[in-house]
Amino acid sequence: MAHQSVETPKYISAFRVKEVLKYEDLIPVIEQALVNFSAGKSGGVVQPVRTAVEVEDRGFFLVMPAYSAKDNALAVKLVTGFPENEKQGLPSFLSNVMVLDPKNGLLQAIMDGLPITDMRTAAASAVATKYLASESAKVLCVLGSGAQARSHVEALKFVRPFTEVRIWSRTFANAQKLAEETSAKACATVEEAASGADVIVTATLATEPVLFGKWVKPGALINSVGAPRPTWRELDDEIMLNGFIVADSSEAAMKEAGDVILSKATVAGEIGDVISGKLAIPEGKTRIFKSLGMALEDVVSAKLVLSKLCGLSGTPLDVI
Repeated sequence: MAHQSVETPKYISAFRVKEVLKYEDLIPVIEQALVNFSAGKSGGVVQPVRTAVEVEDRGFFLVMPAYSAKDNALAVKLVTGFPENEKQGLPSFLSNVMVLDPKNGLLQAIMDGLPITDMRTAAASAVATKYLASESAKVLCVLGSGAQARSHVEALKFVRPFTEVRIWSRTFANAQKLAEETSAKACATVEEAASGADVIVTATLATEPVLFGKWVKPGALINSVGAPRPTWRELDDEIMLNGFIVADSSEAAMKEAGDVILSKATVAGEIGDVISGKLAIPEGKTRIFKSLGMALEDVVSAKLVLSKLCGLSGTPLDVI
C-alpha cells in the first residue's frame, strides 16, 4: 500500500518562540496543566518520569515525553545538561521540543527548547507563588544569574507586586549585570540577599547547599528550581525538614531531587492539589516549591507557541 508523502517538520527558532510566548498567556496555561497532572486519570495526562542518561562525569541527557488529552497535545523534549559548558561560552543546558500530531504520530515541528524551558519553569514558579506566597510579599530574592534567574525575575512580577528584588551569584559581576538589566539590587552574599525576603528563588548549579535556614524568614516561600539530580543540593536540612514541601510531581521529587532524597524530607503533595483545594497550607511554616520541571509543561507551552504562530501566519506551521 502506498503511503502519503510526509512533509518535512518545521523548525521554530528561539527567536520565534520568544516573539510569541508571553507570560500573561503562559502562566494560566501552566496553572491548568498542573491541576490536570495532579487530578490522576481524570486529568487526561500521560507522563512517565523522565529517562536520564549519565554522560560519564561530564553531564546528562534527559528524555521527557508527555501527552495531554484535554489539550490534544503530544510532544517530547530532549535535554542535555553539561555544567562545564559555561567555560566554553556555551549554555549549560540545551534542549529541543519535538511536537507530534496526536492523531497519527507524525512529527509536526521541532522548536528550540531553551526559551520554552526558561519560561515554563518560571511560569510554574509564578503559579506556586500565586498560591503559596504571602499576599503582602514585597521582597524577592533570586540566587543565580543565568537564564532561569532572569526568567523568574520577569515572571514572578505577574503574581506579586515586588518593591525590591535582590540578586546573588557566585560571580558578583554576573549578579551586578543581571541586577542592572532588571532594576534589581546585586548582593555580595546569600545571607544579604535572602535575609527578610518574602520569596526566594534558587536557580543555581550548586551541588552543595547554598541557602541555609538561619537566613530564611519564617513563612517565606522558596521556589527551588536548581539541583535536578539525586546528588545535587541547594537547600540545607533545616529548611527541608522544617518546611512545608510541595512539588510539581511528587514522584519525580522522590526520585530526582537531591534536596528531598538526601535530607529524607517529606513531600506533602503537589502544587496542583494546592490549586484545586485538595491540599491545605499550614500557617507559619516556610513553604518550599520543589520544581523538577515536567514534560507536560513543555507540551502545553509548545502547543501555545504553535497556536500563536499559526494564528499570525494564517497557514498552519508556516512559521520558520
